[in-house]
Amino acid sequence: MHFDNSYARELTGLYVPWKPAQVPEPRLLTLNRSLARELGWDVAFLESADGAALLAGNTVPEGAEPLAQAYAGHQFGGFSPQLGDGRAVLLGEVIDRQGQRRDVAFKGSGRTPFSRGGDGKAAVGPMLREALIGEAMHALGIPTTRALAVAATGEPVIREQVLPGAVLTRIAASHLRVGTFEFFAARGELDKLGRLADYAIARHDPDLAGAPDRHLTLLRRVAQRQAELVARWMCVGFIHGVMNTDNMTISGETIDYGPCAFMEAYDPGAVFSSIDQNGRYAWARQPAVAQWNLARLAEALLPLMVREDQDEAAANEVVEQATAAIGDFPALYQAAQLRGLRAKLGLAPGSPASDDAQDAALASAWFDLMQAQQIDFTLGWRRLADAAEGDDGPLRALLPHKGHADLAQWLERWRARCTREDEANPGSDQGARERAARMRRANPWIIPRNHRVEEALQAASAEGDLQPFERLLAAVCEPFDEQPRYARYAEPAPLAVTAAYQTFCGT
Repeated sequence: MHFDNSYARELTGLYVPWKPAQVPEPRLLTLNRSLARELGWDVAFLESADGAALLAGNTVPEGAEPLAQAYAGHQFGGFSPQLGDGRAVLLGEVIDRQGQRRDVAFKGSGRTPFSRGGDGKAAVGPMLREALIGEAMHALGIPTTRALAVAATGEPVIREQVLPGAVLTRIAASHLRVGTFEFFAARGELDKLGRLADYAIARHDPDLAGAPDRHLTLLRRVAQRQAELVARWMCVGFIHGVMNTDNMTISGETIDYGPCAFMEAYDPGAVFSSIDQNGRYAWARQPAVAQWNLARLAEALLPLMVREDQDEAAANEVVEQATAAIGDFPALYQAAQLRGLRAKLGLAPGSPASDDAQDAALASAWFDLMQAQQIDFTLGWRRLADAAEGDDGPLRALLPHKGHADLAQWLERWRARCTREDEANPGSDQGARERAARMRRANPWIIPRNHRVEEALQAASAEGDLQPFERLLAAVCEPFDEQPRYARYAEPAPLAVTAAYQTFCGT
C-alpha cells in the first residue's frame, strides 16, 4: 500500500494526528475485491488475518499518517461550530491504477478529540448498510464514496440495545466538505481557510490554480457538481436523509449513508429518517436544501473572494457575483434533471423535437399520475420501457383499474412526443425497440428495497449470517438487467410496510 498523504503534508493545523482504537477480535465481514484491485492492493492479504487486523484498525499500514479532520456544519439548519471526525480517521491517500488520488478512511474506529462525548464506535448493521447502498449507487452510475471493507471488532456497541461492533473502510475522492470550510471561516482563521481552498482547487479543479477569481469559480464548480448529483438522486428516488453541510462534499460524491432510503410508492414528501421530524430533507426538498448548503459555502469563501485592496464598489460586485452563483443553482439543477428525465422517458438528447418546457411538463404529468395512483417509483419507470415496445400490460398492472383511463391519456401524449422525435430524426437510431433498450439502461429494475435491506442487515447483525447481505449486494450491483434469480429483490414492499418504515443514523 503506497500512501501519498497530501492532506497531512500540506494542511498542518487543519487536523489532529490520531490513531484508530485497538479492537479485541478483528474479523473481515465483507471485502470489495474489485475496488481493492482498483487501488492496486493485494486481495489475498486483505482477506487474511493480518488484513482483518489492518481493516479493523489494529495495524496502521506503512506510509499511512492517520488523522482526524476538523470541520463544522449546519445540522438541520442550526450551526454547530465544531463537529469533526468524531468516529472516523483518515488513514491517508493512495494513487489508484488510473492515477487518481483517493482517500482511505476508517469509520467507527474509536473516539477522537472531536467525539463530543460519543463512543466513536459503529455497529455491524449501519456499516453494512453503507457498503450496500454505496455499491448500489455506484452501479447506478451516481458519484459516491465506496466501502472497501467492513470488519467486525468483536466488541459490543451500546445503542438502544447491545449490537456487534464494526469498522468500515471508506474510499473517497476526498473528504472535503462544505463544513470543512465553515469551520475555519467561523473562527476567522483566514490563512487556514485560504490554504484549504487552494488545496481543494489543486485536488479537484487544478485548472483554476493561481487564477485571481479561483474561489468564486470553485463555488460555481461545486454548485455544478451538486446540481448533477442531486438530479441523479432524484431520478432514482433516492432520499439522503441527512443533508447537513458536513455531509455535502466538494468533490460532488454522495457521502454518509446513515438514514438514507429509496422511495417505493411515489410520494414527493417521502421522509424515512427518524430524526427528520419536519421533513426538511424530504425527497422533493433535496434540490432546495442543496442550494441552501451552497449558500453556506459561499459565505465561508467570501473572505477569500474579497481582497483587502479592493474598494467598496469592487467588494460589492464580488458579493453580487457570489450571490448570482447561488441564484443560478435552480437552473443548473433543472437542466441536469431534465437530461435525466429525458433519458428515462426514452427521448434522445439534442433532438430537433425537443422543447424544454413541453418535455418538463410531460415529465411533471407522469409524476402527477404516479402520485395519484401510488405507482412504485422504480417499477413505474421500468415498465414504461415495456410500453415503448407496445406492451402496456405490465404498466397497467401497477395501477388500480380506475387509473387506467388517466394512464391511457398520458401514454397517448408521450407516444405523440416520441413520434415527433422519430420523424425529426429519419434514419437515426430510433424506433420502439431501440427506445425501449435506451430506457432500460436509464431505468433500473432493482434498487435496494428497504425491506430487503433490513432483512439482510438483521440477519447479519442478530444471527451473524452474511448470506442474505451478499445475495442482496450481488443483486443491487446489477440493477439494469432483469434476471430471474434476482426477481424477489425487484418486488416492492406492501404499502403499509413502506408507510411505517424508518431509518436511523447509527450513532
